[in-house]
Amino acid sequence: MEEKVMTPAVKGVVLSLVLILLSLIVYFAGQTENKALGWIQVTIFGLAIIWSCHYYTKQMNGNVTFGNVFAHGFKTAAAATAIVLIYTFVFIKYVSPEMVEKTIVQARIKWEESKMTSDQIQQAEDMTRKYFIPFAVGGALLMYMIGGVIFASIGAAVSKKNANPSPFA
Repeated sequence: MEEKVMTPAVKGVVLSLVLILLSLIVYFAGQTENKALGWIQVTIFGLAIIWSCHYYTKQMNGNVTFGNVFAHGFKTAAAATAIVLIYTFVFIKYVSPEMVEKTIVQARIKWEESKMTSDQIQQAEDMTRKYFIPFAVGGALLMYMIGGVIFASIGAAVSKKNANPSPFA
């Protein structure tokens, strides 16, 4: 009986749930300013994509190409990214709307230090309020998809493949 290959969608859902759970733990622990915890999330994401590629190669008994393995890893990253983007939107909009104001307070200090006028600061605050969610979601999209390309490439490169995979396997 042939082993069923775990789909990238399943791996992406599991990965996204882990990332969301970690994000909620960080938020409720009051550690959102802790940059090291953000790097832990990136590390988990990267290792999960590399593992996804390795596991796919193993399930296929090494009868894969770099492109097959890369595509599997990238699809895993895309599935996780889609779910994390929805979470990011919902989180900022409904769970933690005060995040926008906290960001503006922190930015205002920098704006005042840079000698911006009060009119310029007000304009910057208005723009931040208006575009915070699109920039947060867009930034997450960019970060996760670039990371997906990098980590899927690494995973495809380090996965042990047969020298001449049979097209009839």
